[in-house]
Amino acid sequence: MSDEPVYDLQGGKHHPYHLVNPSPWPFVGSMAAGLLAALAVMYMHKVTIFGISPGLIGVVLGFAGVAALMAVWWRDVIQEAVVEKAHTPIVKIGFRYGMALFIASEVMFFVAFFWAFFDGSLHPREAIGFAWPPKGVEAIKAFDLPFLMTLILLLSGCTVTWAHHAILEGKKDEATKALLVTVLLGAVFTCFQAYEYVHSTTPFTHSIYSSAFYMATGFHGFHVLVGSIFLAVCLFRNMKGHFTAQSHFGFEAAAWYWHFVDVVWLFLFVAIYWWGNA
Repeated sequence: MSDEPVYDLQGGKHHPYHLVNPSPWPFVGSMAAGLLAALAVMYMHKVTIFGISPGLIGVVLGFAGVAALMAVWWRDVIQEAVVEKAHTPIVKIGFRYGMALFIASEVMFFVAFFWAFFDGSLHPREAIGFAWPPKGVEAIKAFDLPFLMTLILLLSGCTVTWAHHAILEGKKDEATKALLVTVLLGAVFTCFQAYEYVHSTTPFTHSIYSSAFYMATGFHGFHVLVGSIFLAVCLFRNMKGHFTAQSHFGFEAAAWYWHFVDVVWLFLFVAIYWWGNA
């Protein structure tokens, strides 16, 4: 028997749509995000208030506030789905459209970084010696650590697909194992990227090459971190039995996001690490 709520005139609910309850989180979230941005700007420009500089500690505290806000908001959405049964099939269609549009916006976000990279590489200016990579840049070899990172992400794409098929077949334990492996692979990728940055000899402010390189790969690394957290939440939800073969959009959204991250990395590897360093 379906666990979806029944909507009829006698039940008091006349439509299959979900009208969210009043929530403080949008307002609190905007305040937390604004505070984080202000603290980050103050830290980068060494601004003080009454002779006191928030410094890096202020940025960390601001980020912790945003993370806490995300956690309680996510908790409420999960309650809507699991306890209130508010996410009906029609509501899930809206979720799918929303997630698809979000990923499309993320694609355009990375298009800007690729545009900057190709603009500098296809037409090197006099300021960088009409050469690409510019003189003084020690480019990272594509088939060294970046190639290993590529294999890790491709493997994680396989394991998240394994998890999806396990959920569709009702194999909860198998899905848990697959999700755990995926999250661990994401963590390994993040560690390798941090290692790459620490041992890079080219500073961020060296040239258009280093700026485009660090912005593109760095924001991708941030997306890997967000995706890993997303999948970790799905891991705990699956362990609690929140996902069924008929209802598991929370996981689907995470899987879509993860595949998007994989595809972006393939473009980064080919365009920036391989072609751009040739």
